Amino acid sequence: MTRLHLPKPQLVATDVDGTLIDHADRVSARTKAAVAALLADGVPFVLATGRPPRWVDPVVDGLGYAPLCVCGNGAVLYDSATDRVLASSALEVPTLAWIADLAEKALPGCGLAAERIGSSAHDAATPQFVRSPEYEHAWLNPDDTVVSRAEVIDAPAIKMLIRVPGADSGAMRATLAPLIGARADITYSTEHGLIELSAPGVTKASGLTAVARHFDVPTDAVIAFGDMPNDVPMLTLAGRGVAMANAHPEALAAADEITAANTADGVALVLERWWN
Repeated sequence: MTRLHLPKPQLVATDVDGTLIDHADRVSARTKAAVAALLADGVPFVLATGRPPRWVDPVVDGLGYAPLCVCGNGAVLYDSATDRVLASSALEVPTLAWIADLAEKALPGCGLAAERIGSSAHDAATPQFVRSPEYEHAWLNPDDTVVSRAEVIDAPAIKMLIRVPGADSGAMRATLAPLIGARADITYSTEHGLIELSAPGVTKASGLTAVARHFDVPTDAVIAFGDMPNDVPMLTLAGRGVAMANAHPEALAAADEITAANTADGVALVLERWWN
């Protein structure tokens, strides 16, 4: 790849699904080597993902390194090296109940689910994912605690998930966002009829801002990689936002540059400008 005359990033942040890993959920050898090179140079590397902390372990194994992680679309700051939740932001019960009523009217037939958080990724005392009987998973999901609709919204949640199988996620967001207003942040990370809601102002950008502050790095010295609408705030915040070739049009439009697809080592191709 042509080496552009760009300053070396002081912090690297990347989305996981559709960005860092391939379709088999693997970190390629080339990507692992590129990450190892920047770490050897003393540059922090962080994950910024919609995944909850308990779904980070396979990525850590693939990288051979346990990074600081922005999880749940910015709602959780998680130290994967020590399995500690450092900070979290949640939608409170009254807001969850209000959103549930609104969603069921605006999106007939929708199912509801909630993602919660304990003190660690594997806190057995906290049922971390609960769904109503009407909720159908958009992907393979090992967490399948089915509860009543009332129980989905009876505890604070880092994310509320609303699913309408066969629907368009963008259309769902367009329908609900004007009704929700500033009471929650709405995004999506799949086209398959699923939208995700978090506390107001909680996005990958807010999570990355906290991480940059932790490492004492200005956000304009950050390079960030992503592929879906939930990555747009982060791509916009970073000094250099990079979208994958396979990215959603919203991510492509928000990025400063476009790299190769996640299946073609797009993240590594960019990092190798400085670490090769």
